[in-house]
This record gives sequence, C-alpha cells and structure tokens, in this order.
Amino acid sequence: MRGLPGEGEAPVSVRVHRDGDVEILTIDRPEVRNAVDGPTAARLADAFRAFERGDAKIAVLTGAGGTFCAGADLRGLGEGRGNRLAPDGDGPMGPSRAALSKPVIAAIEGHAVAGGLELALLCDLRIVAEDAVLGVFCRRWGVPLIDGGTARLPRIVGLGRALDLVLTGRAVGAAEAREMGLATRVVAKGAALDEAVATARHIASFPFECVLSDRASVYASLDLPLDEALRREFELGMTSAASDAMIEGVGRFVGGAGRGGV
Repeated sequence: MRGLPGEGEAPVSVRVHRDGDVEILTIDRPEVRNAVDGPTAARLADAFRAFERGDAKIAVLTGAGGTFCAGADLRGLGEGRGNRLAPDGDGPMGPSRAALSKPVIAAIEGHAVAGGLELALLCDLRIVAEDAVLGVFCRRWGVPLIDGGTARLPRIVGLGRALDLVLTGRAVGAAEAREMGLATRVVAKGAALDEAVATARHIASFPFECVLSDRASVYASLDLPLDEALRREFELGMTSAASDAMIEGVGRFVGGAGRGGV
C-alpha cells in the first residue's frame, strides 16, 4: 500500500493499494468521517490521474473506518485547508470533474453524504452496505452541490427522485437506494469493500477492450440523439470487434465456454 503524495508531507489522507488488476483508493481520515479538505481533494485527484495513466483495469473507491465520506471538511475553510473553488481544473472534492476511461466502483459503508455522495456518483457502480446512509446532507447548511451532484444524480435515478433528494436533503437508506437505482447492490455490513473488489475482478476478467468500448458508448449516448448514439455505438464496437480478443473469445464460445452465463 502506498500513500499520496510521498513521505515527509502532511499526514497521508489517501491510500492506494494494488490488488492485481484492481486499484483500491481509500480516503483515510476516519477521525472526521473521511471528510475531504483541500489537501485531501488534491491527493484524491492525483490518485485518480495515476489510475487513469496506469495499467490497473478498474478502481475501487472507499473510505477508512466504516464510513465512505461525509463530504467536504467545512472546518478546513477557517484553517487554511479549504477546498479548491474554481470553474475549471479539479473540483472541490478533487476528481469530481474527471472523465475517466476506465470503470470505478464505490464501496460504501456508513455515510456517503453531501460531497461524499457526489464522489459516489462519479463511480460506475455503487456497492452499499445494508446500514449505509446516503443523501444531500449539505442542504442543511446552505452548501451547494458543485461536484457533479445535480448533473449525475438525475441521470442515475431519474429527475423526480433526484429532485426529492436534492430539495429535501433527507437520509436515504440502502434498501431505498437500491430500489431507486442509486445502489447497484446491497450487502451485509462490513462487506462492501470485499464485494466491490470481487465485482471488479469479475469485470476485469472479460476481454477488456470490449468492456471499455461498450462503457464509452453508454456514456456517449447520454448526450446524443438516438440515431447518432447508434452510429457511435457501432463505431466504438467495431474497434473491439476487430481485435484478437474477440476472435479468441468467439473461438472459446464455439468450443462451449461461457454459455449459460458461466
């Protein structure tokens, strides 16, 4: 396991651990429920940039000490550790404006609220412990969603449910989060990280060029008319259809492998 940045700087607040094809990024400030101050946001953004450049196939984002992330560390504003506030570059929570080319899975224990919820929305999948709590808790203090919450939440749960969470700031439990599509999967307390890593390994086991092209097509289609989305899907799909991995995969299918979902 390594921390970002190197030794000799402020206490490490983001830890990175490589597990085969999976990179695990952990916000490590349990004393403040993994609230993210300015330095932590910068380290988290750097960790995601390193993941994007590196050869790990999938990242898992989680928090230490039984909490995913309680949002921005508002105490840091008065202590010289305030989050970056600028219209371009890194977001206040760090990687929230990133357009990643590889999948990320959130492993959520405890609270994922305010800016912590926005970090979870950055991820492709959200594995949520049965006692976890999600919500736009920053509503209570007049702090706006400026890390992608208003952009990503309606795309994931739909307009009506997104407005419910944004306007009321209410707490959403794991069962309701699953029902509305906010939680991909609900697992036992303490099992979110193991399940997220297992899911990441499963995805990484597939011919990965095809995984990436289909994922890219899904995101591209969100902002395109249907005819353009279909054209883009075909263009992206053909990049993997011509690959050696597909030829090998078809050969395995012909030989009887992978049928019936196995």
